[in-house]
Amino acid sequence: MFNKEVIVRCESGLHNRQATYFVQKANEFESSIWLESANRKMNAKSLLGIMSLSIITGATVTISAMGPDAEEAVNALEALLQRDVY
Repeated sequence: MFNKEVIVRCESGLHNRQATYFVQKANEFESSIWLESANRKMNAKSLLGIMSLSIITGATVTISAMGPDAEEAVNALEALLQRDVY
């Protein structure tokens, strides 16, 4: 398992369009991926799960992945949380 704690820097937080791009990117990987915020852990491949976390700019989250491409997945998702995607 590969974990990384990340501070969300994208201005919009992880809502609507940003969450959609996050989930789409997560689904590109074979690994099981989880996003944890405020003691709640959701499947990173589930749009409803990610949106239910209500992650805002400046929040600290943990991205975890287990599988053959776990480290690559975590690093790619971390990059998405550092900028706005439109």
